[in-house]
Amino acid sequence: MAKRDYYEVLGIKRDANEAQIRSAYRKLARKFHPDVNKAPGAADKFKEATEAYEVLSDAQKRGMYDQFGHAGPNNGPSPGGEATYNWHGRPGGGAAVGFEEILGGFGGGLSGLSLEEILQSLGGGRRGARAQARSMGADLESHLTLDFLDAVRGTTTSLRLQRPEASGGSESITVRIPPGVSEGGRVRIRGKGADGAAARGDLYIVLHIREHPYFRREGDDIYVDVPIGLAEAALGAKVDVPTVDGMTTVTIPPGSPSGRHLRLRGKGVASPDGSRRGDQYAVIRIVPPPKLSSRGAELLRDFNAAERFDPRANAPWK
Repeated sequence: MAKRDYYEVLGIKRDANEAQIRSAYRKLARKFHPDVNKAPGAADKFKEATEAYEVLSDAQKRGMYDQFGHAGPNNGPSPGGEATYNWHGRPGGGAAVGFEEILGGFGGGLSGLSLEEILQSLGGGRRGARAQARSMGADLESHLTLDFLDAVRGTTTSLRLQRPEASGGSESITVRIPPGVSEGGRVRIRGKGADGAAARGDLYIVLHIREHPYFRREGDDIYVDVPIGLAEAALGAKVDVPTVDGMTTVTIPPGSPSGRHLRLRGKGVASPDGSRRGDQYAVIRIVPPPKLSSRGAELLRDFNAAERFDPRANAPWK
């Protein structure tokens, strides 16, 4: 089922300000939160409203959403080792860091809170919110870079947190990274921040993805340039093409122009919740020989004379 427009979900206009967005979400949270509404479908409506709020309340995510719709707001060591984080949340070396929860469209930070906690975070019950803030530990933030294919396929890795001896010293956790994570996603590991009087804060990780040598990603789709020769373009051919799952064979239709996109269904990026998978596109790039033999040049001249083909016949300036 296609997602509804986030502005429609919250019942606000597209030029709504921050206060109006917050107010609209507060009303929906009071109405549909599982703490107060056990009716069938209420939890889904609460989750939908929370997803909309977490995008529209963030200026950067909102800008991406306004420009690209739902597709928008979605150089580290190799995985398998451990990353060490000191008390201030700065990486101390090791491997790529995993996470337990993805924010921004895949089960955001508010969805796991009680209604009271949500209302406090939105400014309701200020006295209680201040008391809670004093008792909670500080949230920590750090940045992490993943390999392109690890972000596409998902992976499992370890994270080592280095705490003061009074807080129990170092702690190692194993975390699964689901497939399909994207650039700029905020990640939260609950209860792994600084200690507070009542509880620890959370560890937030801002995710970055290293560029791949030949794959490009646009939303859930993967693109790769496929060089072919003049004869292959004219006559058609079967060529081996890389995908994120390995090599596959693609049929080049006769008369394929440079820039033609050949679609490989279901060979793109899987969404983190596993509901769908994008496609891969093999982009044809015709590559002429850098240097022709005298025989090759003669054959091409004969070809031009025989075919009488004008490649600029339909040019827009004609």
